Amino acid sequence: MNGNNTAEFEHWLAKKNRSKYAVTCHSGTHALEIIAEYWASQLTLHPKVFMPSFTYVATANAFIRAGWDIHFIDTDAYGIIDDTKFPQGVDYDAVVLVGLYGKSITHSAHVRSWNHWVATNTIVIEDAAQHWLANSCQRIGDAAAISFDPMKNLACYGNGGAVVTDNSDLAEFARAWRDNGKPTHNYAGTNSRMSEIDCATMLIKTQHIDRWQARRAQISDFWRERFAKNSKIRCLIDENNAHNHAHHKFVIDIDNRNAVKQKLADLKIETRVHYERPIHEIDVYRQWPGPDMLAVSSSLARRVLSLPLYPELTDLEVEYISDQVLSCVA
Repeated sequence: MNGNNTAEFEHWLAKKNRSKYAVTCHSGTHALEIIAEYWASQLTLHPKVFMPSFTYVATANAFIRAGWDIHFIDTDAYGIIDDTKFPQGVDYDAVVLVGLYGKSITHSAHVRSWNHWVATNTIVIEDAAQHWLANSCQRIGDAAAISFDPMKNLACYGNGGAVVTDNSDLAEFARAWRDNGKPTHNYAGTNSRMSEIDCATMLIKTQHIDRWQARRAQISDFWRERFAKNSKIRCLIDENNAHNHAHHKFVIDIDNRNAVKQKLADLKIETRVHYERPIHEIDVYRQWPGPDMLAVSSSLARRVLSLPLYPELTDLEVEYISDQVLSCVA
């Protein structure tokens, strides 16, 4: 554990992300927990964080476990937090940016808030599990949490994650947190290491990731071109952002989503829904501040459908999938 393969993979990851430090851990969720716990320890009791409601529950869970007060914010039509919907007159300590499905957050409209965040010392955190390969891995803000679970673009065979940052104190905290507080035991922590075998495997995969990403982009471009001719299908990769997208998922917005999903299943095309409910609609999270209805997040949850997207798809399979989607939404 924490041997040469881990060190080499962390070095590659930091360089890839143009950052000073990368600290691996057991999962992307643990990476978020590390970041949430570190800054909770630096702030007043119950610090406040804004985050999009339309994301995976791990984004919220990490901050809840660390004692943060969460305020859910609605998204734009592509599932990215909409800073025009931040409540007026509410002070907040941090904002979490999620590049849903792989969209680059550095090219999103919410960057207009950047000067305000800098001026108010707001902590900017990327839940980069889906988008870290977007925009040539350009990081923004104070820290990013990355996931290497089997469904991600660069995947372990089990679980894996990392904290990426320029903050030396956070990097030290992350190294201790993942190893039960060792070596100084100045921090409480847990066992959250990636194995040497996993890191060795990842080092091999890093040699292929650019080629895999190029294939994902090729498939996405083909589908966007085909679906653009059908007014019933909206792709959640906008034209202005396509070349900066990580292509983690290819998601369409359609009417009668569940019926289309079943038709595709009957044709042996597996699809998924990411996500069936925005977080603010899940009972366990209703106690945190936020309106009962966030209109765009709620609408997306009822309309989005993720098509199978991975580099090993053949051209014939790619064309077949698009043919069947067009047929099912007709």
